[in-house]
Amino acid sequence: MVEDNEWYNKLLVHTLSLNPDHEIRSFINPVDFLNALHEAPDIVTLDYRLPDISGLEVLKRIRQESSDTQVILISEQEDIEMVVTLLKLGAYDYITKSDDIKDRLLNTIQNIRKGIGLKREISTLRREVQKKYNFKSSILGESPAITTVYALMEKALESNITVIVTGETGTGKELVAKAIHYNSRRKDKSFVAVNVPAIPSELVESELFGHEKGAFTGAAYRRIGRFEEADGGTIFLDEIGEMEMNLQTKLLRVLQEKEIVRVGSNKHVKTDCRVIAATNKNLRAEVKSGKFREDLYYRLLGLPIELPPLRDRGNDILILASHFTDSFCRENNMPLKRFSEQAQKKLLSYSFPGNVRELKSLVELAVTLSIGEEIQASDFVLDPAGPILAVAAEDLTLREYERKVIKATLARCNNDIGMTARKLDIGVSTIYRILKEEKDN
Repeated sequence: MVEDNEWYNKLLVHTLSLNPDHEIRSFINPVDFLNALHEAPDIVTLDYRLPDISGLEVLKRIRQESSDTQVILISEQEDIEMVVTLLKLGAYDYITKSDDIKDRLLNTIQNIRKGIGLKREISTLRREVQKKYNFKSSILGESPAITTVYALMEKALESNITVIVTGETGTGKELVAKAIHYNSRRKDKSFVAVNVPAIPSELVESELFGHEKGAFTGAAYRRIGRFEEADGGTIFLDEIGEMEMNLQTKLLRVLQEKEIVRVGSNKHVKTDCRVIAATNKNLRAEVKSGKFREDLYYRLLGLPIELPPLRDRGNDILILASHFTDSFCRENNMPLKRFSEQAQKKLLSYSFPGNVRELKSLVELAVTLSIGEEIQASDFVLDPAGPILAVAAEDLTLREYERKVIKATLARCNNDIGMTARKLDIGVSTIYRILKEEKDN
């Protein structure tokens, strides 16, 4: 609190001290306050008219040296032009010394505290996300193939170069994109993922670039597109090879000019976002067949990162399987389990057409089907006909078939009983009965 009128200073201190959560320091002299500014207070109440140095100059110093500090200007009179100037310079509010200053000041401080709490919560969440997407904790493996991927990802952090991630479905292309973003200089800004083929063709342009109110039937308000949403951060264009040719032309212009035009507008809006694209197609072959623009292909090429299929990663299969097992057991409050030697051999001999995504599903099903602390080879359903038919091929009673089918479907539905009941066209009571029998046995 910076207030040169000693009586008014004591009044404000008393008012704010009524809340025991407030830790208050007051200053009569603005020079003394500026010498203590390195302590980075959350909030400063600042008298506009001060001796030796103006409140305007003090505000400028606060903005330069403690940018997160919120400033409330307090003055004996309200000068509209000065209020506008101070707010433009970053003041949070401007309050006049009136009879209702107590309520106004407490309300303003309460609003600031809510904002500070939210910012700190967001900062904590971002740190947790960044930790989650640490290269070697999000993309597990020690094989030469995955070590090469790590090295290329490290290179991607040195600049804002466009990255194109290729690989079969289920190899973890979005994980790579997130790991690059959350370890880059842009980590405190948005990561915006766009699954290109999942958006109806007539809405893709509006989804990516936004639209103005009235741009088309149903456009009742202006909509910010995904490129604007990703400003300062990263936009991830998944399955870019599925993009239609007319939209490829518009995307090329956005990448070249670093600006977008909303549907229904002629105004060019600058956007600064890093582009990471992904595809399971051979884009060079798509260019030769006339399905992908050659100029866009070279614009996207940037730094290519090719993710190896799981079958080429050797012992990484067991590393990933152990990780998925531990995670699934913890999430479901189950005792940790290990793989038998035969189970490990079975995993290593399988080709995994669905790659890491398939491995995760198979492991979760195996944990569900296993009995005891060890997962056996027989718990892995690797039959190409699918889990349900493979279970039915076993020599079991009808009741045992029923239990295995329900447990297998539950695992595939992430233990969602309602979804499982709908998929199997049975009542939820049947599922609860089976689960109760399992527990009782």
